[in-house]
Amino acid sequence: MTLQQLVQCNSWLSISAILLEIYPDEEKSLEGYETVFEKLLMMASEETDMTIVIKAVKDAFDEEEYVDVSGKYNHPQNEEQSFSQAIEFTSWKKWLGMDICKESLKDFSELEILAHCLYEMTFVGFEEKGIQKELNDLEKTVEDYETMTEEEKQKNRISLEDLLDELNEGDPENEHL
Repeated sequence: MTLQQLVQCNSWLSISAILLEIYPDEEKSLEGYETVFEKLLMMASEETDMTIVIKAVKDAFDEEEYVDVSGKYNHPQNEEQSFSQAIEFTSWKKWLGMDICKESLKDFSELEILAHCLYEMTFVGFEEKGIQKELNDLEKTVEDYETMTEEEKQKNRISLEDLLDELNEGDPENEHL
């Protein structure tokens, strides 16, 4: 079963109820999710060699459980492709063309799968152009870093401890970091 088949077989009303149950903080963005869902209904899928994998995982750091959504190549061409892939920057047409992993279909309801996929595919934003811009910016940053001298890299690095300190400054919600 592909994501497109799931989208076409389910109603927004049912999906939105599950989405809010799983991600209650997303109520403020419900309109954005609905707009994306409506776009997906009208969009043609694009064939891809990936399967969507959804699984419950326990964070090794704080042992908190969360649901991970990733892609897995059906026919890996190299060692890197044999591992789970981040797919939040993947085009929505390719998302629609992906099969859903059989284990995910057993472990989650169709509505839960749709809610988790919508959350992941809009993690960076509700417009594909904006998501593509973020990806381009990220790739540019990596490219800039790779062309730096060792001295410049050393100057631009920050330790994890310093980064966590910066994140915690003035934000009591981040004190657990």
